[in-house]
Amino acid sequence: MELKKVILCAVAGIVTSTSTVFAQLPSQKEILASVEKVNGYFMKKYPDPTLPTYVKKMRPSSLWTRAVYYEGLMALYAIQPRDAYFKYTYDWGEQHKWTPRNGNTTKDADDYCCSQTYIDMYRLTHDWKMIQNAIINADMIVNNPDDSDWWWIDAIQMGMPVLAKLGKTLNEPKYWNKMWDMYAYTRNKQGEAGMYNAKEGLWWRDKDFDPPYKEPNGKNCYWARGNGWVYAALVRVLDEIPANEPHRKDYINDFVAMSKAIKACQRADGYWNVSMHDESNFGGKEVSGTSLFIYGMAYGIRTGILDRATYLPVIEKAWNNMVKECIHPDNGMLGYVQGTGKEPKDGQPVGYNNFPDFEDYGIGCFLLAGTELYKLKK
Repeated sequence: MELKKVILCAVAGIVTSTSTVFAQLPSQKEILASVEKVNGYFMKKYPDPTLPTYVKKMRPSSLWTRAVYYEGLMALYAIQPRDAYFKYTYDWGEQHKWTPRNGNTTKDADDYCCSQTYIDMYRLTHDWKMIQNAIINADMIVNNPDDSDWWWIDAIQMGMPVLAKLGKTLNEPKYWNKMWDMYAYTRNKQGEAGMYNAKEGLWWRDKDFDPPYKEPNGKNCYWARGNGWVYAALVRVLDEIPANEPHRKDYINDFVAMSKAIKACQRADGYWNVSMHDESNFGGKEVSGTSLFIYGMAYGIRTGILDRATYLPVIEKAWNNMVKECIHPDNGMLGYVQGTGKEPKDGQPVGYNNFPDFEDYGIGCFLLAGTELYKLKK
C-alpha cells in the first residue's frame, strides 16, 4: 500500500512538472481579457487623447511613444472593434490633423511613426485627409538620395512600416524600394560595418555600441527592446509586402536568424533581460522587450515562418508569466516596463510598482503581443 502511494505521488509529480514546462496558452477569451484590462487602465487614466504628454516638459501626443501605443490599439480594434477604441484613435488623429510630428518635412522616424496609425485609419474610413500628409512626408523621404536616416535601430520600427503600408495601400513599389535601401544601409553600413551582427543574429542599438564596446561580462551589448523594435518591424513589413516583393526573402532570413538568437537568450522565467547577453547588467524581468519578442514569434508561428513545436513553448512561458506577474489585478497597470533610453542602464529601476517615464509604448507593445497571440490561438 505504501509503495502504491509512493508511485502515485511520483506520477503526480511528473504530471505537475510536465504541465509547468509545457504550459499552454490561455483561451482566446482569457487573452483578450488581459489585453483589454491593460488597455482599459490606459484609457481610463488618460481619457482625453487630444491632450499633450507631460514628461519633464509638454510634448505633443503624436510623439513616438504614443504612436506605438496606437499601433497596439489598432491591432486590438482589428480583433475587438469597439466604438470607444475607434473614437479614441480618431480624436487623437484629428487633434494632430493627421500630420507627422514636426510637419511633413521631417526625416526623423520618431516623428512619422504616427503615420502607421493614420494609414490604418484611412483603410477603415477611406477619408483622404487621414493619409495625405503621410504621403507627402513619405514622398519627400523616397525622393531624398540619403539612406542613412535610420541611424538607431529603434527607427526601423518607427519608420519602416510606414513605407510598407503606403506601398500596399497605394500599390506603389517605390516605397518598398526605399525602405529596403534604408534598412540595408542601417543593417550593413551604419557605423563601422552596420548595426546587424549576422554571426550572432542580433543588432547593436547604434554606433556607440559597436565593437570594441563590451558589456561588463565582456560580451556584445544587445539591448532587448532595441532588438524588439527591429523584430516587430520585420513582422509589420512582412504582413504588408507581397510574396514576390524582391527582398521579402531577405527580411524572412533576418527574421528567422533573429528568432533563433532571441530564443537562445530567454531567461528561465520566460522573460528577457534588458541586456540580452549579460544578465549581470541590470538583469531581471522586463515587459516591453519581452512583449515584442512574443509578438514576433507568434506571428512567425501563425504564418508558418517559424516551427510551432520549437517556438510555441517559448512564447507560452513568456506570456503566461507576464500576465500572472506583471499586470496589477486591481487596475490593469503594467509593471516591469523599462523607461525610455537606449541601453540597459537607462529607465531604471524596472519593477512591479515602478512607473516608466512614459507608460504608453510599453502598453502598446503588450497589446501587439496579446492580439497576435489571440490570432494564433484562433
